[in-house]
Amino acid sequence: MTETTTYSRVAVTDAAAALLRHLTAQHGRLMFHQSGGCCDGSAPMCYPVGMFLTGTSDVHLGAIDAGVDDPIQVFISGAQFEYWKYTHLTIDVVPGRGAGFSVEGPTGNRFIIRSRMLTDDELDHFGLGPPR
Repeated sequence: MTETTTYSRVAVTDAAAALLRHLTAQHGRLMFHQSGGCCDGSAPMCYPVGMFLTGTSDVHLGAIDAGVDDPIQVFISGAQFEYWKYTHLTIDVVPGRGAGFSVEGPTGNRFIIRSRMLTDDELDHFGLGPPR
């Protein structure tokens, strides 16, 4: 029996998944958008599907399984993707005030990104050479 490796650019922690289940019950289907910028602009923003429209310059990183009916789609701005294309992103949650229009704002928690460099196997899978 052979083992199949699944590659992903994005994941979610158990704590963030628990909050996403709660938020999905309140708001319906959700999605994330990660933009660049300073301050709150660098936080992953969580929106009800349809509240934030992605554009042609946005990159679909993948989907996370938070234990809801539909996987939660994760997008990143094209400019930010250029900076982070060699990294794997994990959506996590910490205590604190959420930012902007992100739906976790009133909960006393905020989503954050944790990252790590892609492994050599992941780099090969995603068609990337070594970082320069």
